[in-house]
Amino acid sequence: MNSSKLRNRFLAAALGAAGVCTVAGLAAPGAVADETCQSPYMAKIVGQEDFVYVWTLGIEGLGDGQDKLVTVDTNPKSKTYGKVVATLSVGGRNEAHHSGLTDDRQYLWAGGLDTNKIFIFDVHTDPAKPTLHKVIEDFTAKSGGVVGPHTTYALPGRMMVTGLSNNQDHGGRTALVEYTNAGDYVATYWMPTDDNLRGAKKTGKYADGYGYDIRALPRLNAMVTSSFTGWSNYMMDFGKMLSDPEAMKRFGNTVTVWNLHTRQPQEVFDVPGAPLEIRCAWQPNHNYCFTTTALTSKLWLVYQDDNGKWGTKAVADIGDPAKIPLPVDISISSDDNHLWVNTFMDGTTRLFDISDPFAPKQVLEQRIGAQVNMVSSSWDGKRLYYTTSLLNNWDKKGKDNEQFLKLYHWDGKQLSKQFEIDFLKEKLGRAHQMRFGAYSLYAKQAPGAGETEIAQR
Repeated sequence: MNSSKLRNRFLAAALGAAGVCTVAGLAAPGAVADETCQSPYMAKIVGQEDFVYVWTLGIEGLGDGQDKLVTVDTNPKSKTYGKVVATLSVGGRNEAHHSGLTDDRQYLWAGGLDTNKIFIFDVHTDPAKPTLHKVIEDFTAKSGGVVGPHTTYALPGRMMVTGLSNNQDHGGRTALVEYTNAGDYVATYWMPTDDNLRGAKKTGKYADGYGYDIRALPRLNAMVTSSFTGWSNYMMDFGKMLSDPEAMKRFGNTVTVWNLHTRQPQEVFDVPGAPLEIRCAWQPNHNYCFTTTALTSKLWLVYQDDNGKWGTKAVADIGDPAKIPLPVDISISSDDNHLWVNTFMDGTTRLFDISDPFAPKQVLEQRIGAQVNMVSSSWDGKRLYYTTSLLNNWDKKGKDNEQFLKLYHWDGKQLSKQFEIDFLKEKLGRAHQMRFGAYSLYAKQAPGAGETEIAQR
């Protein structure tokens, strides 16, 4: 499909839906270097991360063709800095997508959107060489029909897993699924819908029951979830989906606020256009989160006002919505002053000043590659890691199908590339999501590396 037709399709979908550091300043003393998208219940890395674990989709005919966890050395004091030091294949292609660490950071959970398997990796015994600890193969059966394990998010002693779909119609209606850190099923919490609000209040036009991402604000006893689309869409060829009017109607338009302690949905808000990643403020006086809408290319604020009432508001455009840049991953700074936003179609990262969360302003725009998806920022805001793959059938074709991990340094004014790993050249596959690791978390010291510590938030 040519670019003008693609833009027209996305624009039509967007209109129909309407009817994703301090970076600029110096980090505070004692600031830590972990990713800013992680759970507040998690111990944070202080200083330099030693590794980045990249959850990677296998490509038939490339290398072993399997999904794998790729470990990259990211400590500049190491002799293997910027190199792949380990790969761990998991068998087959599962539509590898998102991953998340347990609150004690001993295990990394990584899901497969197609096979519904959850792979649990031991990253603490030897951080340089993770091992496969356990595979959850009965996710759909135990959860009562949930399909597409997406976000794996750490709560105290628990992992909350968002679903994208269900095994009845493979549409977008889905649920949250709770596990213990050991991988034992606890409970399923279905998203509120028009015909069953499950005790929640519907505040607008939609209660679609769709799911995608989840984040917690413990101070406010709140969880926030977003919405995307079901298996029948995310496993479809991108061009075919764009040309299918019915498929383009099957995208989520809601954000839901939950009671964190009871797991009870409280309010459903209209956020039209497929809200994806959620990133919540870190500062104790900031009661809000951000999300972006893929189809309408807007930055949204999900906030609690001075009276304790929740609301949502579109606060900025991301690029030119008419060109459908397709916002994907976002990363908030640890002081809540800046937000990095990636757009897949133009391969661009944008930096917004969000010091006034109701009036964000774009302050930087830089092309990272032909396509770009995920961004992970260190806590001190000095390092930005980028990967490329969106979904197996949604990635670009031909020469634009770049698959890489890139590290950039940020000095408050510009991004400077430090290293790049070409995942196609290395026969690794499609680079999707990243998580950080460090020897310091487990009282282990890298050979020749400087001392690091951990901090508990």
